[in-house]
Amino acid sequence: MPDPSCPVCRTAEIVCGKWTLLIVRDLSEGRSRFCELERSLGGISPRTLSLRLRALEEEGIVHRTTYPEVPPRVEYALTEKGRALVPIIDSMRVYGSEWLGAEGSCAEAPEAPEVVAA
Repeated sequence: MPDPSCPVCRTAEIVCGKWTLLIVRDLSEGRSRFCELERSLGGISPRTLSLRLRALEEEGIVHRTTYPEVPPRVEYALTEKGRALVPIIDSMRVYGSEWLGAEGSCAEAPEAPEVVAA
Protein backbone atom coordinates (compact mmCIF):
# COMPACT_ATOMS: atom_id res chain seq x y z
CA MET A 1 0.00 0.00 0.00
CA PRO A 2 1.43 3.44 -0.95
CA ASP A 3 2.63 5.60 1.91
CA PRO A 4 0.44 8.77 2.00
CA SER A 5 3.20 10.67 3.79
CA CYS A 6 5.72 9.99 1.00
CA PRO A 7 5.88 12.93 -1.44
CA VAL A 8 6.79 10.66 -4.37
CA CYS A 9 3.83 8.35 -3.67
CA ARG A 10 1.43 11.27 -3.31
CA THR A 11 2.65 12.90 -6.54
CA ALA A 12 2.45 9.59 -8.39
CA GLU A 13 -1.17 9.14 -7.26
CA ILE A 14 -2.04 12.40 -8.98
CA VAL A 15 0.05 12.36 -12.15
CA CYS A 16 0.23 8.68 -13.04
CA GLY A 17 -3.37 8.42 -14.21
CA LYS A 18 -3.55 7.63 -17.91
CA TRP A 19 -3.58 10.83 -19.98
CA THR A 20 -2.95 13.13 -16.99
CA LEU A 21 0.55 14.27 -17.91
CA LEU A 22 -0.45 14.67 -21.55
CA ILE A 23 -3.33 16.94 -20.53
CA VAL A 24 -0.96 18.99 -18.38
CA ARG A 25 1.53 19.08 -21.28
CA ASP A 26 -1.12 20.47 -23.61
CA LEU A 27 -2.40 22.99 -21.08
CA SER A 28 1.15 24.21 -20.47
CA GLU A 29 0.83 25.97 -23.83
CA GLY A 30 -2.10 28.04 -22.51
CA ARG A 31 -5.86 27.89 -22.13
CA SER A 32 -7.73 25.23 -24.11
CA ARG A 33 -11.28 24.25 -24.75
CA PHE A 34 -12.51 20.68 -24.31
CA CYS A 35 -12.68 20.01 -28.06
CA GLU A 36 -9.12 21.31 -28.57
CA LEU A 37 -7.80 18.97 -25.88
CA GLU A 38 -9.77 16.07 -27.32
CA ARG A 39 -8.30 16.74 -30.77
CA SER A 40 -4.71 17.05 -29.53
CA LEU A 41 -4.99 13.86 -27.45
CA GLY A 42 -5.92 11.53 -30.29
CA GLY A 43 -7.44 8.36 -28.87
CA ILE A 44 -8.85 9.75 -25.62
CA SER A 45 -12.59 9.28 -25.18
CA PRO A 46 -14.71 12.30 -24.22
CA ARG A 47 -15.72 10.52 -21.00
CA THR A 48 -12.10 9.86 -20.01
CA LEU A 49 -11.08 13.44 -20.82
CA SER A 50 -13.97 14.75 -18.76
CA LEU A 51 -13.07 12.53 -15.80
CA ARG A 52 -9.37 13.45 -15.96
CA LEU A 53 -10.14 17.18 -16.17
CA ARG A 54 -12.53 16.92 -13.24
CA ALA A 55 -9.93 15.05 -11.15
CA LEU A 56 -7.26 17.62 -12.02
CA GLU A 57 -9.66 20.40 -11.11
CA GLU A 58 -10.39 18.76 -7.74
CA GLU A 59 -6.64 18.52 -7.06
CA GLY A 60 -6.21 22.22 -7.86
CA ILE A 61 -4.05 21.55 -10.92
CA VAL A 62 -6.53 22.78 -13.52
CA HIS A 63 -8.89 25.74 -13.37
CA ARG A 64 -12.16 25.60 -15.32
CA THR A 65 -13.72 28.84 -16.55
CA THR A 66 -17.27 28.87 -17.89
CA TYR A 67 -18.35 31.89 -19.92
CA PRO A 68 -22.04 32.90 -19.88
CA GLU A 69 -22.55 32.64 -23.62
CA VAL A 70 -24.88 30.73 -25.89
CA PRO A 71 -23.68 28.09 -26.46
CA PRO A 72 -21.66 28.03 -23.22
CA ARG A 73 -17.89 28.24 -23.65
CA VAL A 74 -15.63 26.42 -21.20
CA GLU A 75 -11.87 26.84 -21.04
CA TYR A 76 -9.29 24.98 -19.00
CA ALA A 77 -5.96 26.34 -17.78
CA LEU A 78 -3.23 25.26 -15.41
CA THR A 79 -3.13 26.76 -11.95
CA GLU A 80 0.15 27.65 -10.26
CA LYS A 81 0.12 24.12 -8.79
CA GLY A 82 -0.36 22.71 -12.30
CA ARG A 83 2.41 24.85 -13.81
CA ALA A 84 4.75 23.42 -11.18
CA LEU A 85 4.41 20.06 -13.00
CA VAL A 86 5.81 21.43 -16.27
CA PRO A 87 9.49 20.87 -15.30
CA ILE A 88 8.65 17.20 -14.70
CA ILE A 89 7.20 16.96 -18.21
CA ASP A 90 10.23 18.77 -19.65
CA SER A 91 12.51 16.28 -17.89
CA MET A 92 10.45 13.40 -19.32
CA ARG A 93 10.80 14.92 -22.81
CA VAL A 94 14.59 15.08 -22.42
CA TYR A 95 14.76 11.54 -21.01
CA GLY A 96 12.59 10.19 -23.83
CA SER A 97 14.76 11.88 -26.45
CA GLU A 98 18.10 10.88 -24.95
CA TRP A 99 17.36 7.37 -23.68
CA LEU A 100 14.35 6.05 -25.57
CA GLY A 101 14.94 7.42 -29.05
CA ALA A 102 11.61 9.25 -29.00
CA GLU A 103 11.94 12.38 -31.12
CA GLY A 104 9.54 15.25 -31.67
CA SER A 105 6.19 13.45 -31.66
CA CYS A 106 4.73 15.61 -28.91
CA ALA A 107 4.26 19.30 -28.28
CA GLU A 108 7.80 20.46 -27.66
CA ALA A 109 8.87 23.49 -25.70
CA PRO A 110 11.41 25.60 -27.54
CA GLU A 111 14.93 24.70 -26.53
CA ALA A 112 17.34 27.33 -25.34
CA PRO A 113 20.44 27.62 -27.53
CA GLU A 114 23.44 25.77 -26.15
CA VAL A 115 26.24 28.05 -25.00
CA VAL A 116 29.75 26.78 -25.64
CA ALA A 117 32.69 28.39 -23.85
CA ALA A 118 35.55 29.44 -26.11
